[in-house]
Amino acid sequence: MTSRERVLKAFKIIPGLPDRVPIEFDLSKNHLKYFGEKLGIPVNITDNPYEDVTWRISGNEIRVAMGSDVVITGASVSDNFKIVKDADETWLNEYGMRMRQGQVYVEVVGYPLAHAETKADIDAFEFPDPYAPGRYRDAERLIAQYKKDYLIFGDVEVTIFSLAQQLVGLEKLLIDMMLEAEYVQPLFAKCTEYQTKIAAELIKRGVDAIWYGDDFGTQNSLLMPPDIFVTQVKPWYKKMNDDLKKLNPDIILILHSDGAVAPLLKDIKEMGFEIFNPVQPDVPGHSAKEIKEGFDHLFAFWGAIDQQHLLPFGTDEELEADIKEKIEILGAGGGYMIAPAHIMQDDVSHERVEKFISLCRKYGAIY
Repeated sequence: MTSRERVLKAFKIIPGLPDRVPIEFDLSKNHLKYFGEKLGIPVNITDNPYEDVTWRISGNEIRVAMGSDVVITGASVSDNFKIVKDADETWLNEYGMRMRQGQVYVEVVGYPLAHAETKADIDAFEFPDPYAPGRYRDAERLIAQYKKDYLIFGDVEVTIFSLAQQLVGLEKLLIDMMLEAEYVQPLFAKCTEYQTKIAAELIKRGVDAIWYGDDFGTQNSLLMPPDIFVTQVKPWYKKMNDDLKKLNPDIILILHSDGAVAPLLKDIKEMGFEIFNPVQPDVPGHSAKEIKEGFDHLFAFWGAIDQQHLLPFGTDEELEADIKEKIEILGAGGGYMIAPAHIMQDDVSHERVEKFISLCRKYGAIY
């Protein structure tokens, strides 16, 4: 069974059960460098316009050699754009956000729309050119190389809500949503229009799925009241999904949302999503049993392995027990691809990365 067929069966897109639970994982820059050298495979980097997405869409050659069942690609920084670091080691990205390398992730420290108050402020803001030269060069290469044997995901993470948040600032955006400030809906509309164009270009080039990435929850609760989500946020995802399905009715729609978002999952289904990721563990409502029993009729699931504490700090025995449990519960009857809930960062040892993969293979053949 090819990886492509395995994932399509696990996601219930085609009938039948896979031969095993498929595996996916994202690796930090240092992990890619280490495993690239170990395997003798060059590290191909696709610099995304939003920096942290780079590590979702880079190093595919290394990841498939290590056992990943999917290939993840996305838009690249334009050939016309060059990063220039200031004396304080910050820089402007292609969106005009001022960025700084944090301890783990790249952080936004300056928001280009922090002043926004009116629709005119949004109208005056220029997004990057979705059709700029070089934007899809790496995507075209990966699709041509891997489409036959692997399912290809087109990553448009930091899609609508999170893109708006990173342009305005989270605190300002949430307050202004509650106040129904004039600029908020025009901003969501412009983010939707821009990311629809990016996704459409990836679809035209042959990706099988579009992977959205917007966080609607914290470790304990939702970021906003459900009624605000339903009235102000939900319609834009529905519009984008409807437009992409018109372009290709077979495109698979995946949502990544960190946090305790179980109260929104029915709405997320109504928005048009078929796969839910990352099933963040250890937050309210997200136990494997709760997710499988409550929402198996709505989604297939992707993720569920804790990379905050378990992968970097847990014992091998704890990791083995968790992987076995997640596969047995979420994988029962199909509907699951196992993965860490986020990128495996440098606090996860190289040995634990290999241990994770070997344990997924050991327990994955449950059908």
